[in-house]
Amino acid sequence: MYYKLPSLLLTAAVFSTATSMAIAADQATPAAQTLYKAGTQGAFAGPEKYFTGDVAVEMVFPANDTAHYSGAYVTFQPGARTAWHHHPAGQHMIVTSGIALTATRDGKVIKFKAGDAVWCPPNIEHWHGATPDAPMTHLVITASKDDKNVVWGDKVTAAEYQAASR
Repeated sequence: MYYKLPSLLLTAAVFSTATSMAIAADQATPAAQTLYKAGTQGAFAGPEKYFTGDVAVEMVFPANDTAHYSGAYVTFQPGARTAWHHHPAGQHMIVTSGIALTATRDGKVIKFKAGDAVWCPPNIEHWHGATPDAPMTHLVITASKDDKNVVWGDKVTAAEYQAASR
């Protein structure tokens, strides 16, 4: 009996804690989930000021009061890319089709394919886009800090892009 009593007390303590956590979570969460149907969040062409080449952005979900991040599918045609930029709260990029390139100012290049994900920490200046010979789509999940999710810089030059795509 000596060994069973502590495990019985431990089980009761775990159940009590789990029940308290479930009640607290239930009180803190909304009564229903939110559905964002495909195609309802808006789509637009990547503005020439911030992109080179043909880029399409399809919003998937917006940030909200609890989750300060949004998601979008971004499709780059061959050779298309973003301008240099950084994210004050970081960004995840998950390739859904094709092969992506991302590079930082220090010259480091990451080439990643469908199913691969890259985390870009806050304030790391970078660009991303498609390879020269094929389109690429990635899902970006971008966080916000102080209501800002991206800070744009100058355009990636043809020489910078060519060096990264070798």
